Amino acid sequence: MREILGRRLQRLRDRFQSLRPDPARNSAPSTHLETALTCATTWQWPVLPGVGRSGADGAHCACPDPECVVPGAHPFDPGLLAATTDRRMVAWWWANRPAAPVLLATGGPAPCAVSLPAGAAARALVRLDAQGLRLGPVVATPTRWALLVAPYSLERLGELLYTKDHVPSSLRFHGEGGYLLLPPSAASTGGRVRWEREPDPREPAPWLPEVEAVVHALVEASSGASGGGSRLAY
Repeated sequence: MREILGRRLQRLRDRFQSLRPDPARNSAPSTHLETALTCATTWQWPVLPGVGRSGADGAHCACPDPECVVPGAHPFDPGLLAATTDRRMVAWWWANRPAAPVLLATGGPAPCAVSLPAGAAARALVRLDAQGLRLGPVVATPTRWALLVAPYSLERLGELLYTKDHVPSSLRFHGEGGYLLLPPSAASTGGRVRWEREPDPREPAPWLPEVEAVVHALVEASSGASGGGSRLAY
């Protein structure tokens, strides 16, 4: 009788254990959270969650603007000034919204970026590699690629552009007061953001080139297009 009762109690214990939540499974961070924590705590890049999308099909931005031009891929609540490197705040944000886009607040001590149309960027990277220019991480959306560079001020950027006879209008600069969508977030134009050039895992923080070197190389790549055209055009 004791043996039968013991087996029955063991079955009840096993059943109870199977109904309990698995701590390892439930505590496993989402890919978005992993990215956000790596940026914030390992690399000291300030991040915040994007507004995300709403609706059954996820086609609409969750912000109040029905004609939002970058659906889901911008700050809203919290605003851009809330970007932080605090582990607890980052963990709380993505615990509540696991699929929220990961936004990097550019400028200040954080990386900046130079972006250009995807097709032009792919051609430019081939040329820059041939020139031996060392590039840092490159973030790719379906429509544009962004080359991450060391922090720069607006004054420094203005002086740099002033020295150029021509700067392709397709170039965009992400500096102080800007933000950049990071992988694996959903892009505003559809599809996912990805690393075209991933950060080197052997380095404690991603290496970043100076903005002067990147802009000079991109302007050269544009000016060297055959027929007087631009390699960086849409």
